[in-house]
Amino acid sequence: VLTTVNNHQNADQIIESLLRHQLAACIQTIPINSHYVWEGAVCRDDEILMVIKTRCACYEALEREVLAVHEYEVPQIVQVPIIDGFNPYLSWLQANTQV
Repeated sequence: VLTTVNNHQNADQIIESLLRHQLAACIQTIPINSHYVWEGAVCRDDEILMVIKTRCACYEALEREVLAVHEYEVPQIVQVPIIDGFNPYLSWLQANTQV
């Protein structure tokens, strides 16, 4: 799952909540520059991209949890499926997430 936030405090809130509820096994944060249209204006912001490692079965609960603490009015929350991967890693992911 991918989402973006505009500050480390909000990122930390989301990370703490998702890991505590075992909705994610790992979350990576990456500083990015976002360019987008909002309310008719072209905008540019420094943001933090959050790469959230989870299972499909956790997505709905994860989305609800992110929305509960996210500061944006319309946050990007998109599910990107894992097609394949290193089996020991996928097993670890499965063992460290629950619905």
